[in-house]
Amino acid sequence: MAERSMAGVAQAIAASALRAQQARMRIIAENLANANSTAKTPGGDPYRRQAPVFEPAKVASGGGQGVRMARVEPDQSDFRTEYSPGHPSADANGYVKLPNVNSLVEAMDMREAQRAYEANLNVIETARAMEMRTLDLLKK
Repeated sequence: MAERSMAGVAQAIAASALRAQQARMRIIAENLANANSTAKTPGGDPYRRQAPVFEPAKVASGGGQGVRMARVEPDQSDFRTEYSPGHPSADANGYVKLPNVNSLVEAMDMREAQRAYEANLNVIETARAMEMRTLDLLKK
């Protein structure tokens, strides 16, 4: 199997990062969608924020190392509580547990993931342009 060009390795690394950021954005969207949910039973636990965990990943030949989402772990921080004795999910003391999701933090994480996605897309586009320019030079 032929070794990849430097541009090809850069594209493979960036593509792995695109997949990782796409997965991260799905997790963030899930967190945001459940930010105001409550438990199904009185005194029960509501949705727990999920956090992606990334790890290095080998990308084909060429020696490059990309990234992949290894797993998703629950955020173990405390739930928010709100006094609402009439709520169906309230415990015996009238408190309702709310998810440990902070919408502002999730929005900032989403923006960061979007910027990382865009940056890696630019890497792919630049690598393709370099390959095309090289081919054009070789034709002459």
